Amino acid sequence: MSQGSASRIFGTRKELPILILARGEDVRHMRVRPWMTATALCLVGLLSLGYLAATAYLVLRDDLIGGTMARQARMQHDYEDRISALRAQVDRVTSRQLLDQQVVEDKVETLLKQQQALSSRHGRLGSLIERAEDSGLSAPRASMPAFSEDHAGAGAARGVQAIERLIGLKPKAQETVAALGFAPAPLPGESISDRADRMFSKVTLSLKDLEREQQARIAALTEGARDTADEIETIVARTGLKMTVDAGVSAPAEAQDAVGGPYVAPRSEDDFDRSLVTLDTALERLEAVRGEVRKLPFDNPAPQSEITSSFGNRLDPFLGRLALHAGIDFRLGVGSRVAAAAPGRVIVAGRNGGYGNMVEIDHGRGVTTRYAHLSTILVNVGDVVKEGDPIAKSGSTGRSTGPHLHYEIRLNGEAVDPMRFLNAGLKLKSYVE
Repeated sequence: MSQGSASRIFGTRKELPILILARGEDVRHMRVRPWMTATALCLVGLLSLGYLAATAYLVLRDDLIGGTMARQARMQHDYEDRISALRAQVDRVTSRQLLDQQVVEDKVETLLKQQQALSSRHGRLGSLIERAEDSGLSAPRASMPAFSEDHAGAGAARGVQAIERLIGLKPKAQETVAALGFAPAPLPGESISDRADRMFSKVTLSLKDLEREQQARIAALTEGARDTADEIETIVARTGLKMTVDAGVSAPAEAQDAVGGPYVAPRSEDDFDRSLVTLDTALERLEAVRGEVRKLPFDNPAPQSEITSSFGNRLDPFLGRLALHAGIDFRLGVGSRVAAAAPGRVIVAGRNGGYGNMVEIDHGRGVTTRYAHLSTILVNVGDVVKEGDPIAKSGSTGRSTGPHLHYEIRLNGEAVDPMRFLNAGLKLKSYVE
């Protein structure tokens, strides 16, 4: 066989390469086709490209990893910076809240101190008010605020509770509803501190109103006590008896407690304490004046009897000529009850010339009363009698034309018109009783 096969049409054709595979006696012939060659070349090309790509990747990998790590580091730094900024903002807000809470707590403490001071004042004022009411004094309504002291105190307490709840101190459960009812509605954009300031101002005004009410009540009661004492002294002065009584010195010297000690500068007192002292002094003076009035003969020894003869010059019933009648006469039948016109000590109890049977009582301050023409004397010299106590029975002893009671009042031994004292007694009843 020749190297190439002949073709009648195309001429000679080149023979394809033959690949001989032998394995022992087994021999195989495989003809290498063109497509096989092309396939083998493609595979070689692909492997070459893969190798080149792998080599490039290994060369560039370090740069890629470095860039990725740098990008991640920048992102981490950005996140850390943002977190730090947020944390700083939270710290500022927390610090502001703590500062606001501290300020509000200080204000609440101030309000509580003011409320406790007012409560203490009200307790101290209560005893004086009771004394004043027992003395018949009352503050004029025109001088008093429109609301009551209890209402103002309760409002102040609810305000304090509301502020406590606002800042997180949480008042007692039973006080929560009242506290929320007192708290004002929040305004748009208003902070807790601003709302607390509004509530603080509201409560402060309430406490100020309560303090003004207390001061007004003290001033009104003090003025009332002074005016009453002055009026009593004025009425008594019209009888000819000067009775100026200073509080604290009305008691006898032997009844007062001895005091002493080195001089120490007085403690400073606020206006409220001074006003309490002034009120107490005025009440003591009023009580002292009333006490002195009750010792003097302003009562009628025979209130149901008619006055038949007044004080002054008159025709003497025995001599028929002008003579001084040193007292007044009450129409009383024989054996009628005669009472002491005021408390005092009996200094005369017996027969006394033209007076007949007479009782004389010393009431202090140079004032004495005489009860004459008695049928029976019921007391003895030295006896201490009270106002209204029976001291004798009326009669017609001594220089008398018929049964009656002769009643005299003597001031420092000199007879004065008893009608002055009886009229003054009618006016003093509304001030003394």
